Amino acid sequence: MSTLAPLRLLREPWNASEGNQSNTTAGAGGPWCQGLNIPNELFLTLGLVSLVENLLVVAAILKNRNLHSPSYYFICCLAISDMLVSVSNLVETLFMLLMEHGVLVIHASIVRHMDNVIDMLICSSIVSSLSFLGVIAVDRYITIFYALRYHSIMTLQRAVVTMASVWLASTVSSTIFITYYRNNAILLCLIGFFLFVLVLMLVLYIHMFILSRHHLCSISSQQKQPTIYRSSSLKGTITLTILLGVFFICWGPFFFHLILIVTCPTNPFCTCFFSYFNLFLI
Repeated sequence: MSTLAPLRLLREPWNASEGNQSNTTAGAGGPWCQGLNIPNELFLTLGLVSLVENLLVVAAILKNRNLHSPSYYFICCLAISDMLVSVSNLVETLFMLLMEHGVLVIHASIVRHMDNVIDMLICSSIVSSLSFLGVIAVDRYITIFYALRYHSIMTLQRAVVTMASVWLASTVSSTIFITYYRNNAILLCLIGFFLFVLVLMLVLYIHMFILSRHHLCSISSQQKQPTIYRSSSLKGTITLTILLGVFFICWGPFFFHLILIVTCPTNPFCTCFFSYFNLFLI
């Protein structure tokens, strides 16, 4: 089975002809621009591990009545979003392996339809995953800054409406992306959405971190124990750095790839960067 249509085009930008791609790639750095040949078995293994992990998260939240609250429902939806990526990856990789070994023979038209379905699942899960990361940040912010009013602000009804809205918006946006994936405006929308979520998380979590430091400072000054304040502040800084750092490391290269497709699809150095797209998927 061929690689996902939009993802294939992200790997080989459509604004450059095949001849120009090969020439610019060769001139951009020789062996360094050959990319990485990542076996399908690795994608299959990562998909299985991710699927099991997210299933455990969903099962824990559904089974434990103490976790039946809007905050954990949002986390559950995030796990389901990531689980959809795992399922889509497993299905596609499994079909690719079966076809490569001649075990399975599928007509080209059926392959295209399967690609479209898998593309929609992946695009929808990407948008919903980013959306729920933003929703979780907002929920944590309300928990800290409006603790006494949290249950009146974040009611179960509002949580359900929020979750349904995210899933609906993700489905609609993924359909639009699959239909108009050759349009740079679609890529700009995805890039803008990623930057919005990134800025939202930065602002909210940094604000929460500043408030927690202020409270720790007040407590330590009253108890005259500055060492507690320094150790807690250090732990908070490390936690915040890990949280935002992992988010940026995981998503940054993929969306930087999109930015280069829009800004410099035929540039030799950009073309060299494109050859490592499989690494960004990992």
